[in-house]
Amino acid sequence: MIIFAIMASKEMITIPKSEYLEMKQQVELLSHQLAELRRMVFGAKKERFIPTDPSQYRLFDLPQEQAEKKQQEEITYTRSKPAKDKKQPLRAELAPHLPRREEVIEPEGLPEGAKKIGQAVTEVLEYEPATIYVRRIVRPKYVVASSDEQTQITVADLPALPIPKGNAGAGILAYLLISKFVDHLPFYRLVQILKRQDVIVAESTINGWFNAACSNRCMKY
Repeated sequence: MIIFAIMASKEMITIPKSEYLEMKQQVELLSHQLAELRRMVFGAKKERFIPTDPSQYRLFDLPQEQAEKKQQEEITYTRSKPAKDKKQPLRAELAPHLPRREEVIEPEGLPEGAKKIGQAVTEVLEYEPATIYVRRIVRPKYVVASSDEQTQITVADLPALPIPKGNAGAGILAYLLISKFVDHLPFYRLVQILKRQDVIVAESTINGWFNAACSNRCMKY
């Protein structure tokens, strides 16, 4: 019998050759399994591919006969449903309190004697920008002769203005206050809005109008 000597803990241990070979095979098998496990966990996708057994079905696969039968049943019971007509969205009616400007369009080349049987009405919402204008107050002056040969000039009193000796009327000041407090528009945007209508007003002027209008409002209350 051939005896192999193994050094363990600084001592010589002797084992038979058959037992040594069996232990060596186990070590090689375990090393191979460990290498395969590392390849499955840490290797690339193509290295982690495990071939399947052709004699086994996949989890969601069916045998060929059952698959053909299932496909045949699906084809047999499939039916087409008629497409439903899409409903057109209903338009909301325009506000009835808004004024209407009627525009009548007659057909071209209408022969004489044609009888009107009805009409097609289409309402479209429109917007007309605010109109800025200059209020020109004219007060004629008159000369009145008196008995003592003295002349007297008569002129009507100037109506009360929101800003005394100012050139901003009540309408523009109301627009300024609403734009500032309700619409939260800064003065430079108001300047640009007026500029689009060819009205050039400095931002400092609008600021002065705003302060005067606020002071006038506070004095009334």
